[in-house]
Amino acid sequence: MGTLIIAVTALFLYSVGTALQALHFRGKVETSLAITTLIGILALTGHGLLIAQTVYLDGGFDLSFFKSSVLISWLIVFLLLGLNLTKPVGSLFLGAYPIAAGTIVMALIVHTESRLVSEQSYGMLSHIALSVTAYSLFTLAAIQAVLLYVQNRQLKHNYNSRLIRNLPPLQTMESLLFEMVWAGVVLLVLAIITGAVFIEDLFAQDLAHKTIFSLLSLLVFAGLLVGRYTKGWRGLTASRWTLTGCALLMIAFYGSKFVLELLFR
Repeated sequence: MGTLIIAVTALFLYSVGTALQALHFRGKVETSLAITTLIGILALTGHGLLIAQTVYLDGGFDLSFFKSSVLISWLIVFLLLGLNLTKPVGSLFLGAYPIAAGTIVMALIVHTESRLVSEQSYGMLSHIALSVTAYSLFTLAAIQAVLLYVQNRQLKHNYNSRLIRNLPPLQTMESLLFEMVWAGVVLLVLAIITGAVFIEDLFAQDLAHKTIFSLLSLLVFAGLLVGRYTKGWRGLTASRWTLTGCALLMIAFYGSKFVLELLFR
């Protein structure tokens, strides 16, 4: 019952945060940074307590499909709250909060076989921590890329919607996107390096697809950054490349988990 109460509390707070941001976006209410941060911290606290009860088990961490999703969504909200203190990224809450709520619901109603990683496996845990943080950053980058894509399309068609009026200027949106991509690339490179050091065979049968798709996503993001600084890529092109890289990274992270834990469980 304790777990259910914590989960419902976190879901309620995420719902309040989403509704508040949506109303602010539509010009119905005014919000302050303090209120937004407070609601986010309270929701994050409940989310964290849920992780402590469901993901952290005796002697290790359960990183099965939905349990790892709960952990990643917590980190997404954590990173976004930190970014929101200095960057105009409030619109990303409209994507991050529902994602976090969705992972909590799925973790509660769908049970899969536990996949424990020992808390004594420091090398493996460092690789996982870097991978999860990189994936969380790229998830935020994907949300940002979708908003940038829509913003570009509407500006090209001279459509002065509420979205255009509420989002930061186009140049700011593009700068934020590339900052996220740069940070994500650095973390992804470190995750691949630690994987090569601490995992005996990155191309073993159960890891080959993760390694291949992670490398492919890294190439896409590297190509995007090279194109940005050599050919001035921006706008729609930047959005498409970012979403392609994020899709490849999602396949790398969730592909085998989905097949082994859900399709063939």
